[in-house]
Amino acid sequence: MKKLTVLAAAAILAAVPSTGVFAAGDLTFATGGSSGTYYAFGSVLAGEVSSDTDTTVTAVESNGSADNVDQVDAGDADIAFCQSDVMAYAHDGINLFEGDPIDSFSTVAALYQEQVQIITTNPDIKTVADLKGKNVSIGASGSGVYFNAMDLLNAYGLTEEDINPTYESFADSADSLKDGKIDAAFITAGAPTTAVTDLGTAKDVYLVSIDDEHMKTLLEECPYYTQNTISADTYGLDEDVNTVAVGAVVIASNDVAEDDIYNFVSAVFENTDAIETAHAKGAELDLDYAASITSVPYHAGAAKYFEEKGLTVEAE
Repeated sequence: MKKLTVLAAAAILAAVPSTGVFAAGDLTFATGGSSGTYYAFGSVLAGEVSSDTDTTVTAVESNGSADNVDQVDAGDADIAFCQSDVMAYAHDGINLFEGDPIDSFSTVAALYQEQVQIITTNPDIKTVADLKGKNVSIGASGSGVYFNAMDLLNAYGLTEEDINPTYESFADSADSLKDGKIDAAFITAGAPTTAVTDLGTAKDVYLVSIDDEHMKTLLEECPYYTQNTISADTYGLDEDVNTVAVGAVVIASNDVAEDDIYNFVSAVFENTDAIETAHAKGAELDLDYAASITSVPYHAGAAKYFEEKGLTVEAE
């Protein structure tokens, strides 16, 4: 009886006109910590894809970009968020992945820019140079924030030895700032970031700007950054903050079915209004930007969708 039911269902489905959405499977989506943009926005995307296609996506917490690459490589996650600089490190086998290049993943889409934010509750910390001798969180183990922190410190002639470093997640950094255990924290995430807005309900929050001279040095030494401005109204600050940004990119295991990735990309970019209603980062979704990554080839499922939209990307 069960066999007849399945066959009957298959016959009914075969008679339904194609909608461009493929029958597919279940994807685990590694995002980031619960207080970061990756998890919040990733949960919205997972819900949209799951409701709009036959691909079910489950967003799960993680330790950030480098951890996400490792999870995808190990088969513990099917898709994941990753900073554009970190995915290039992994693909090329440099920095965090020195001597151990990983080619088991491909690009799905670039979604928005992530600002490198230097958060403090001390109004006397006005420049990166003021971090010397201070207690500073420089990102969780396995995250890309560490290298962002090192790049900014180095632009000012500082090293890890010039600060008292701690290695904390966004949420733990916010708690440590709230409790006075640290003086500042590096957070790389799309602004506004939940950990920062939550901290602002308990303490006065300040962001450190990068001045023009050191910005020039940083961009010359680290061309994978772009200059970025966090507007004052993002966190209720007194003035705009000058910083740099990297891209927030979704990557996928090369083993994920083409139909699943097609469903993911199409559901996201065919429903941008609904996604923007659920999360502010939806306003930054842009097809041209999504197809702009050149450091790591695209998954075949993503390339298929972009081709339908008149965009050509390098594919695996």
